Amino acid sequence: MPDDLTIRSLRAHPLRARLPTVQHTSQGEWPALEIVIIEVETESGLIGIGECLARRGAAGYARFIEAALAPKLLGRSAHDRGALWAAMRGVLTGRTGGMLIESIAGIDIALWDLAGQVAGQPVWRLLGGQGRTRVDAYASSINWADDARVEQEVAKALAQGFRQIKVKIGRPVPRAVARVRQVRTLVGDAILLGADANWAYDADDALMVGRAMADENYWFFEEPVVPDDHEGYARLAQHLTIRLAAGESDFTASDSAELVARHVLGLIQPDVARSGGITETWRIAQHAAMHNVAYAPHVGWSGGVCAAASLHLAAAAESFRTFECMVFDNPLRQALTEPVFGDVSGLRDGMLDVPAGPGIGVRLKPGAIEEFLIRD
Repeated sequence: MPDDLTIRSLRAHPLRARLPTVQHTSQGEWPALEIVIIEVETESGLIGIGECLARRGAAGYARFIEAALAPKLLGRSAHDRGALWAAMRGVLTGRTGGMLIESIAGIDIALWDLAGQVAGQPVWRLLGGQGRTRVDAYASSINWADDARVEQEVAKALAQGFRQIKVKIGRPVPRAVARVRQVRTLVGDAILLGADANWAYDADDALMVGRAMADENYWFFEEPVVPDDHEGYARLAQHLTIRLAAGESDFTASDSAELVARHVLGLIQPDVARSGGITETWRIAQHAAMHNVAYAPHVGWSGGVCAAASLHLAAAAESFRTFECMVFDNPLRQALTEPVFGDVSGLRDGMLDVPAGPGIGVRLKPGAIEEFLIRD
């Protein structure tokens, strides 16, 4: 395998797919999803692929990446991931986060993909590895919808073999409490349950919902309040017996460092397509392990490249606990790469396989970019 990793070109492809079934959270309806796929090509002809979280405005992300970030990489060695990350970070001044870090994330994943290809090893092995070739997974997510739809979705998740399930909740509080109880009744006592509020509450309302969850023996309460409300999280941790989960809205390790170090969070959930790629997300995972806080990668509504990269982190992280397996049909996850990883179609005994091929272990499916490319 040639090891000349001088970067020749970088291409950013904004993609959009309409969902067969509209997804519902406390923040509203999601009829379509967007991402950006990155291709970094080297002078030796190798191509690394990555993915940026860009749920809205993916075409704008792509233009920014090619105009502002690509010039910082061209002609440099893809081996120098740390230096390239810093060079891209320096494009914009101000606090670290937002569109810049999400854009860097996709490029960084592509650079790790190249490194694995050159080494002939999967990324999880480059990170050190824990000997995991399969990981525990939970069904994500039961929609914030009417009772009948919830019953159908819960039954389907159980039939698929999940032993862990996450349910979406929102406002009003009495309806959320009723949903928490409904799902526990549907699954019985043997299934691990978590609930995701997507910032629906202030700390007072979250306390009421969290107490109901504790009464029903739920495992975790995800994003009960807005990400910046660290004092709200601390208050909830002090008064609830259920572990708090967060991190998908964080961009860098410093965003969650305090909550992890103080054990306010019991489950940290960074998204590799948002949190600066594998380089920065690995930093978050290591910090969590240092403080004995469980790590569970957030995958959410991302595509197949993010899912594969997240599995590598799950395989390598010391404090890994469970993997988010999305249970709704998403063409950007199911028809973008080959092979497909992280999808419910690959679930066996409540577990998912980790990619074993070099790099992130997937390639773009021929014709997929053209099929989903945003042209408007």
